[in-house]
Amino acid sequence: MGNSPSDADLTAALRAGIDSGAFLKNGKLLPERSLAETLEVTRARMRRILDLLEQDGTIFRRHGQGTFASPPPAVEANPFRALAAKVMPRDVMEVRLEIEPALAALAARRASVKELKTLEQLTQATLVASDTEAYGVADDIFHYKIAELAHNPLFLTVYDSIRAVRRQAEWTRRRETRYSPSTLVRLGEQHEQLFSSIAARDSQAAAEIMETHLLSVSNAMLRNRSYGSEDQLPPTEKRQ
Repeated sequence: MGNSPSDADLTAALRAGIDSGAFLKNGKLLPERSLAETLEVTRARMRRILDLLEQDGTIFRRHGQGTFASPPPAVEANPFRALAAKVMPRDVMEVRLEIEPALAALAARRASVKELKTLEQLTQATLVASDTEAYGVADDIFHYKIAELAHNPLFLTVYDSIRAVRRQAEWTRRRETRYSPSTLVRLGEQHEQLFSSIAARDSQAAAEIMETHLLSVSNAMLRNRSYGSEDQLPPTEKRQ
């Protein structure tokens, strides 16, 4: 890295190490001290660069658990394996439709200006995703950040439990194949509307847009099933 790497150099090096896995162990970032030694900078400077990466959504810190390259579940995944084998997309979407509109409404009331800037960056990441896999990662981070901005640790734990189940479920690994390019555009537009309502402190609009968005997700995932089947949620107009 040389004697005095710029902040841009350090940030690029950290991103590269995270992307390659060189700076990760079991999904967690290596300790701050190890990173500082590897990149030949002080711990204080490394901490400042990590703060910047946290602000733009590259890393996620969880007290008592460490720093992660992706949103970390607040719960252990193992207890959810048996449950995940029984859970269908319909089950997850029913719970998300109850939980996430409330999280969006709380985020609209409680997010700081700094947090809204981070959410705006994460919104844009879902719009420029190059393929369905990249979109899936960006979408997960976007929704996780909204859950964080609700500033309710119990709500966040419930949301993390949903994520833990989804990660264990077999159907999760197939869901991205159901998203057409036009679907990705529509979902991205809904993300923009959702961010705008949260930034405008409009709790009611945030909740309503989140519900509409989740119904779009459900319909996209289950579009090959006929309405009325066990796993299909009613269309939007049937819910209103």
